[in-house]
Amino acid sequence: MSVETPEQSGRWQDVGDGVRVLATAGFGTNTGLVIGSERALVIDTGAGPRQAREIHDAVRQVTDLPLCVVNTHAHGDHYFGNSYFASQGVEDFWSTARGAELSVERGEEQRELVATVEPEMAANDGEHTDILAPTRMVEGKPVDLDLGGLSVTLFHLGSGHTDHDLLVGAGNVLFTGDLVEEGADPAFEDSFPAEWIRTLGKVAALDDLYDVFVPGHGKPVSVDFVLMQLNKMRTATRVTKMAMDEASTDMTKAIPIIPYGPEQSRALLTRLRTLAHWR
Repeated sequence: MSVETPEQSGRWQDVGDGVRVLATAGFGTNTGLVIGSERALVIDTGAGPRQAREIHDAVRQVTDLPLCVVNTHAHGDHYFGNSYFASQGVEDFWSTARGAELSVERGEEQRELVATVEPEMAANDGEHTDILAPTRMVEGKPVDLDLGGLSVTLFHLGSGHTDHDLLVGAGNVLFTGDLVEEGADPAFEDSFPAEWIRTLGKVAALDDLYDVFVPGHGKPVSVDFVLMQLNKMRTATRVTKMAMDEASTDMTKAIPIIPYGPEQSRALLTRLRTLAHWR
């Protein structure tokens, strides 16, 4: 499977029939666009009003259909553009119920994280810088959205990058949010590593339905990449847990043998230690 890399220039890349992807500048977050005959679906709205305006302008170069939005998870680079989209008439913003809850609870503390890309959003200064939580919930069973001649499925397979990752299936394309990360290490700060491994297994098992997997960041990939990420994460988690069991003093000595860069190796170690303390 060969899929061309989306460019960070406002140009959509076709990845399926009526399905496109655009990588935004700054965080390199992938925004998806699925176009039916009656309406279109935007997947993730960027890190604030600047990016959201660019995304919306790019959408309008392709279609003038009414829009609805999906937020894959409640990290600011994926949903801080919601308010701008609402100003353009969008009413339906979908996420898991837990994602909507955290959008409100943790939105303010995430503002500073987008400062380099969206200074107005970080400062809560200007139009469309309010934090708008999703309004439509996916709870329990999958939700099918009829876009007119094309149905999109929203579903949650389990914890991983967060405890509320939402997947979006459209034709032969699966938008995975940050459950899959290409071109960089997975981000472990809010993660559930053991569950993440199991969830990636469930994602990979869907290869009879989907052959293009669009990560939250990076190039679209095949199921082979998903399996590679799963196996690397399994190894990293095992090594880290062994180090935690064996090290009575400085567990950071395990960082050089964890198969990620220093930053995310440290994040994985910290997260596993935090989760162990919760139990």
